[in-house]
Amino acid sequence: MLSGGGARGYAHLGVLQALEKMHIPIDYVAATSMGAVVGGLYASGLSVDELDHILSGTNLSDIAFDRNERADLPQRQREDDYQYPIGLSAGYGDGKLKLPAGLVQGNNLLALLQNWMPQLPANISFDKLPTPFRAVATDLGSGEEVILDHGSLPRAIRASMAVPGLFAPLKLDGRTLVDGGLVRNLPVDQARAMGADIIIAVNIAADLQDPTTLESPTAVAQQMVTILIRQNVKRQVDSLKKDDILIEPDMGDLGFADFSRGNDGVKAGYDAAERQRAKLAPLALPPEQWKAYLAARSGGPVLAQDTRIDSIEINSKGRVPAAVVRRSLNVKEGDFYNPIALNKDMASLSTNGDFKSVTQELVTENGRNVLKVDAEEKSWGPNFLLFGLGVSNSFNGRGDFNLQVGHRLPWITDSGLEWRNDIVLGSKQASLHTELRQPIWNTVGLYVAPYAEYARRHIDLYLDEGSVTSSTVPVTAYRVDTTKVGIDLGMPIGRLGELRTGVYYQWLEARPTYNLPMDFTQIAPGLVFSSFRVKQPVVSTQLIVDQLDDPLFPRKGYYLSAISNLAFGGADNSYSDAQGKALWAISRGGNTLNLALEAAGTYGNEQSGASQNGGLGFTLGGFQHLSAYAPDQFSGNYLLYGRMTYLRDMPGLDLPGLRSAVLGTSLEVGDVWQTKDAFASGPFKKSVSMFLGGNSFLGPLYFGAAIAPRGIWNLYLQLGRVF
Repeated sequence: MLSGGGARGYAHLGVLQALEKMHIPIDYVAATSMGAVVGGLYASGLSVDELDHILSGTNLSDIAFDRNERADLPQRQREDDYQYPIGLSAGYGDGKLKLPAGLVQGNNLLALLQNWMPQLPANISFDKLPTPFRAVATDLGSGEEVILDHGSLPRAIRASMAVPGLFAPLKLDGRTLVDGGLVRNLPVDQARAMGADIIIAVNIAADLQDPTTLESPTAVAQQMVTILIRQNVKRQVDSLKKDDILIEPDMGDLGFADFSRGNDGVKAGYDAAERQRAKLAPLALPPEQWKAYLAARSGGPVLAQDTRIDSIEINSKGRVPAAVVRRSLNVKEGDFYNPIALNKDMASLSTNGDFKSVTQELVTENGRNVLKVDAEEKSWGPNFLLFGLGVSNSFNGRGDFNLQVGHRLPWITDSGLEWRNDIVLGSKQASLHTELRQPIWNTVGLYVAPYAEYARRHIDLYLDEGSVTSSTVPVTAYRVDTTKVGIDLGMPIGRLGELRTGVYYQWLEARPTYNLPMDFTQIAPGLVFSSFRVKQPVVSTQLIVDQLDDPLFPRKGYYLSAISNLAFGGADNSYSDAQGKALWAISRGGNTLNLALEAAGTYGNEQSGASQNGGLGFTLGGFQHLSAYAPDQFSGNYLLYGRMTYLRDMPGLDLPGLRSAVLGTSLEVGDVWQTKDAFASGPFKKSVSMFLGGNSFLGPLYFGAAIAPRGIWNLYLQLGRVF
């Protein structure tokens, strides 16, 4: 009997290794949760060596928690991932706010199990497996124990390990199933009911924690679940007879999610079985009988390698038409069934953001092999919400904040029309962007996007850049109001990024919000802050290539953004601009180096007031933008900036609410200029900073200090991204 326990379940593999070394046969397997993963794979006919090979060669942490390579996601998801660092999935529908039933949908795990057991039909009796098997799950509706003894073995395993609140429940045969550990974490009675006369029970249930260490509601809830599990385990342990054997590995501090420490779990299981060698030895088979036992395990129900698909059934539960799912499958009737290739199609569909889960299985019905594909929409829609928060504080009485909210309404029509809204509310800016995206050729991925946008921004201006310190206050500020109405054509560049080009009309008005006193203007004659307006049609082109593994703390990959806005129409006050940004990230071990470069300029009608007045086009200053200076402290028509950042992982640093802590330092160089002739002329402004950072629930968190020449310095606290 194999109990549940997350990553602690690697101990089951160690126990199986020890039993095989002792030539002890296993006639039945009854298991729960992670025990069902190891036990189900063994029952399917995999040898202990094969189990060791596939489990040790797989990062189960990424699989179990549905982590996908970010570069494999479609650009619209990477775009949202970059803009909205708060990883909260939320939606709105039926007049109420909705959340997912679980943090993890389990798509990757189910696909992996199918890949590991491709020979099994999807509708079989588990009694016909090489080793008869039972998985235990819990009916979420009634709270009753559910014994899974037929159907799809991968689905049975997935249902048995659906930890409530972490993994989404699995619907199977009309029931909603969750982790069997809630009712029977160590199914001794089920093994006895299968016919076992001697029980070998392996208990890996977690120990209770010291109440003084429970510092969050999640920790308290986990403690409550552990209490319930230990109670049902105790009842099963008490039912063991004199000849039964209980194996309880010493797991130390190996936790539920410590999949990276699988070898520790295997060793703990092996050692625990060895400690029971004296009691296990009488169960060993002689060499010839052991060979016969291993040979018998190679049998069982299998699909022939040349099994063909007679028909395909698509069950699309939601707004996405079944025809869309069908077009995404690289298979047709008459083709050979290849679960590995099909699961790649499933992975592509499940990562495009439209579905909660996409699964496939081959079922034999009336002598025909039917490929059934289930595509289930996200239950927390149809409106989806995204969130971002940015807070910066320089500890000098000044700070900025921004709250960003995104709204997505996909599949308004069968053709894939999507409505996207982005709102920013902050201390220095506010904006609303709304657009429709309509696919025009499904096979290519092109779309047309009409949009409208309004933005208001406040830009501080400083009198004398040369004498600015961390306590200097701006002498005036400009309020810039911009309205745009346009239409773009978007084209994905494979999974690298996206190219958008189109036209828009822009209304821009900039005016100072306050001026210097009259007597001060006598000290600085000619210093005037005037208003100006711009009305112009613009041809816009934007290229985004995003191959970063993480938008917050990238360890590898690259990012490129290039934007060109070319005014036309001959207006006297028209202007054009271009901007490019690039980031490269490389890592070795716990060391990461990021290189960033940014350049921008205003061009075209350089003599107009729009391009020269106030130099409001581009700004430098603030966190990771010359960190020693105030946000947007330097403004001008031309900009050049570079940054080199070194990050050192700090795995041993445990700070409340902070994950993946890093210690970093940055060297920054850059400046802005008012005229093209002065562009890139030195000397450049410089800044050096050191910071402690990490991921929090609200996004990236940094605390650091920065210095610049002439005694300029700054302390900063940065939460999230200031957009």
